[in-house]
Formats: sequence, structure tokens, C-alpha cells
Amino acid sequence: MRGVRSSYGHEEQDAQTYADWGVDFLKYDWCSASQVYKGDEMQAAYRKMHDAIQRTGRPMVYSLCQYGLEAVWQWGASVGGNMWRTADDIGGDGYARVMVFGFGQDGLQKYAGPGHWNDLDILQIGIGKLDADEEKTQMRLWCILAAPLLAGNDLTHMSPTTLALLTNADVIAVDQDSAGVQGHRVWNEGPLEIWVKPLADGSKVVAVFNRGQSELPVTVRFADVGARGPARIRDLWEGKDLGTFANGFATSVHKHGAVMLKVTEGN
Repeated sequence: MRGVRSSYGHEEQDAQTYADWGVDFLKYDWCSASQVYKGDEMQAAYRKMHDAIQRTGRPMVYSLCQYGLEAVWQWGASVGGNMWRTADDIGGDGYARVMVFGFGQDGLQKYAGPGHWNDLDILQIGIGKLDADEEKTQMRLWCILAAPLLAGNDLTHMSPTTLALLTNADVIAVDQDSAGVQGHRVWNEGPLEIWVKPLADGSKVVAVFNRGQSELPVTVRFADVGARGPARIRDLWEGKDLGTFANGFATSVHKHGAVMLKVTEGN
């Protein structure tokens, strides 16, 4: 770091240093950049560092950290970004902020795809701000949104429960699906929301969220999620096949909880 200016005027030098160090991921932060750049120079500034990285010959994941300013989702990919922050720092403020960040992504799915992603900031799992259901909810929500999964906890000191939450293979596979589609909201009623993410194999992942203050029943109607019955249902979090259903699937969702289902058409 060079005071508030950081890489300003030293983009080539810094990019080559990162390459020499074997860096795979560069998060390029806009902190204090307004002291040296005008607001309409943001895109050019990010492009300049991208071009410097390219000239090193070392591939790096290029993360634009500018807190959703200037509608970055509309131009992030065009300046070489592989991911860009769509909102402010998530901090450690608990469930309410996680939900604002997560559910605020609806409508941005058209800007995400293989190689360029909307970034909702780090996971709050294992840092003590969310209860057990809320932690599972964040993991499910980030994965159905195809968001980058960046752990925010101390990886050297975590419980087996936290490790299991962060390494659930079936849920991570939703985030990492090769089709690269970001999920979107298809239904809501009061505190209940249903989101859908189509997968490369033709199946769909459906996540049901309960933002309310008590456990609530909900029925996932296949017509609402773009599927035709009969369809096989698998609970991805529990790793259990639940059977084949004709027109929909009834379940209940804990307060601040979520259910994530894989819906595959056919018997």
C-alpha cells in the first residue's frame, strides 16, 4: 500500500508484483479512489488494472470492489471484471443485512454468467452473528444466486458445524453449476419467497425462504417454478431423495429458515 493512493500510477508495477508472487485472485478496492479519480473515471481505472494484469501473462480472478457504485453490474464484465460487488460491505450486522443484500439481487441475473458474477460480499457463517437456521439460509441464498463463496470466519478456528455448512457438496454444486445461471424470484406471499435456478442438466433448484417470525407452511407448485409433473424431489441440504410428486410439494420452513430442493421432471 502507498497511503490512500495504493496502486494509482503504479498499476503495471503492482500487477507484475502480484504475478511474481503467484497471486490467483486480485480484489481491487475503490477505497479513497475518489481522492485521485473523478466519478466518471471509475470504469477506466478498473480497465487500466485489468490490462496491466493481462500483460503479466498470469491469469488472475479480477474482483471489482466498488460497493455497487455506478451500477457496476452493467459494465463490470466489459472492463475485465470476473466479479463485482453489488452493494456495500455486508459487515457483521446479522440476518437483516444478509437478507437485504441477498434478496436485492433479483433483476440482476441477466448480468451474471460464466466468468462474470454478481458479488454479494462474504459469508457470515461461523462469526456469531447468525443463528443456525440463518447461517443455512445465507448459504442456500448465495448458492442459488451463483454468488462467489468467500468465507468470512477464521478458518484456523472453526467448529465441525461451521465446516459442514461451508462444505456441503450438494449445495455448493448449485452455486458452481456449469450453466452459470443466477437464480431469480418467482413467487412471494408475505414473508415467504420462492426462488428458482435452472441447472445444466435440465433440472431446477428451488429455494423457499421464510423471512417471518414463526415456522410457516408453503407449497411449491411446479407450474410456478417452470416444471411439469410428475417430478422427483431431492432435499439438497439433507442429501435425501423425497420421492415423486404430481403437481407440487408441500413443506414447512423455520423462522428465518430456508428449504432447497432439486426438481427433476419425470418419474
